Amino acid sequence: MRNGRPYRCCECFWVAFYLTLLLVFGKRALADLRYSVPEEVKEGTTVGNVAKDLGIDKTSLTDRRFRVVSGFKDAFFEVNPDNGALQVRKKIDREKLCHGSGSCLIELKILVENPLEMHHIAVEIADVNDHSPSFSEKEQTFEMAEHTSPGTRFQLHPARDPDAGINSIRIYTLTSNEHFDIEISQSDEDKIPFLVLKTSLDREQKNKHLLTVTAVDGGKPPKSGTLNVSVIVLDSNDNRPTFSRETYQIEIKENVSVGAVVATVAAIDPDEGTNGEIEYSLSKTLARKVYQIFELDSVSGQITLKVALDFEDSEIYKLDVEASDKGQPPLIGRCRVIIKIQDINDNAPEIEVTSLSNTVTEDSKPGTVISLISVTDKDSGLNGKIITHMTDNAPFELKPSYKENIYSVVTKGVLDRETVPEYEVIITATDCGEPPLSSFKTLSIQIADVNDNSPQFTQNPLQCYLTENNFAGAPIFSVSAVDLDANENAAISYHLLREGGENYVISFLNVNSDNGQITALKSFDFESLKTFQFQVVASDSGTPPLSNNVTVNVFILDQNDNAPVILYPLSSNGSAQGVEEIPRNVNAGHLDRSEHFAHSQRQTRLSTN
Repeated sequence: MRNGRPYRCCECFWVAFYLTLLLVFGKRALADLRYSVPEEVKEGTTVGNVAKDLGIDKTSLTDRRFRVVSGFKDAFFEVNPDNGALQVRKKIDREKLCHGSGSCLIELKILVENPLEMHHIAVEIADVNDHSPSFSEKEQTFEMAEHTSPGTRFQLHPARDPDAGINSIRIYTLTSNEHFDIEISQSDEDKIPFLVLKTSLDREQKNKHLLTVTAVDGGKPPKSGTLNVSVIVLDSNDNRPTFSRETYQIEIKENVSVGAVVATVAAIDPDEGTNGEIEYSLSKTLARKVYQIFELDSVSGQITLKVALDFEDSEIYKLDVEASDKGQPPLIGRCRVIIKIQDINDNAPEIEVTSLSNTVTEDSKPGTVISLISVTDKDSGLNGKIITHMTDNAPFELKPSYKENIYSVVTKGVLDRETVPEYEVIITATDCGEPPLSSFKTLSIQIADVNDNSPQFTQNPLQCYLTENNFAGAPIFSVSAVDLDANENAAISYHLLREGGENYVISFLNVNSDNGQITALKSFDFESLKTFQFQVVASDSGTPPLSNNVTVNVFILDQNDNAPVILYPLSSNGSAQGVEEIPRNVNAGHLDRSEHFAHSQRQTRLSTN
């Protein structure tokens, strides 16, 4: 942040990736933002307005589910869904979060939907001077021979200050005296204080000197810590052990077995007897973790491994080793052992599903974004280089993002729920180590139905045979259609098509809209109507609805419901006579008039039917 305002990262490579970003994320605006906030600020403190800086309308934040989707497990920041401000969720202790004096950054991912966008935000935690320098011990005692040469240096316990930059330790001061002074030796990023003898000591004049060392940081106002130093003046040993090297550089792999010798230090002392006998030890000013990992043999100077190493936990260890003789007083020589840990491929990649919409409609176009995937590997170099791919037997593919190891899962082909309603997509992440390690993540993607299938009848036309004199209001027939769609798109209702055809007959029919059962509202007579035809329409409940119809042919079956009627001969009053005269001389096979008339009537009815 400059003058309290965020600035955008505008590296040149953004231009090279711009077209790829448009293909992956559509026409949304993409930008990385960077903010700065001091540590220890109150909860609710506003860091910056992310929505405003990204150009997102704040009135759409709730509908687009504007939110922080990743970061530290114990999130320090959150976004205000009302105004898009990035706020401190809980107090931040920079010293717990980031060790050392380098920059302390927290990377956040901001996700908005409709359309789907992801933005990367970096928040720098600025140090404040909230710690005072402190010494690991309150007192330190030196035993010095009275003939110790002026200019001899004695290492003091260094003070520690977790603060960074100018707020860390700046100077060491010593109480005014005539024999001693203080000097600072810069070792890497550490300032190591030394007590320096300015003038020769005289035990007979004064055998003990009490001094105070003060460590002061560069804060405003400055903070300080003190160390009480006692110097006891003795006669004796005048040669101190000397190491063959001031600094030992060692490189070992992180899978070195426990108990292995990782380094050996050696010092010599020209004195004789006990004054030349050397004991090795680790300095008492080292971090406690060093003593838990390494062990130094006091006689041989061999440094062995006590517990397994982990490159991802620490890449380098610095050991201050002391060689002390057994003179009175003992003299001490010092060296530094720097042990660098070499990474091996012992961590498989991790796959994180940043955002997942596990349902996609079957009419989605190729290129529709379904999910965002990020992969990480704790290893370094080739061991941390990741190759990601997904199964090829599904209509989906991985599209790389502008940022390494960020991918989007998009559709690449036509979807059909009626053919495949669900896909199990396997994403594989493999590193480039030897041997390579892999991780897998399975995404279950549901295909949502759209109304793309109309109801279908198994047969068209349908035949219905109905015996005459049926009961009015009783079911006479049933039709049924099926729809391959699902839910509302497959819910079918039925109705009669009353346009055209034999409308006077259709008016006496009714169909149940739910089950397709057809009811006759009147009784049919074979002698009046022998056959008729109508159509039934099946419609689904989709939007818009789809329909299909079926033709039903109805045949009326005759019953013996009419008595015979004598039509001839007729009497004068119109009734049939029961007496017919036959001539006496008639031949066999003779057909009289009444029988001839009845035979003619039967032939007429048969030809009519």
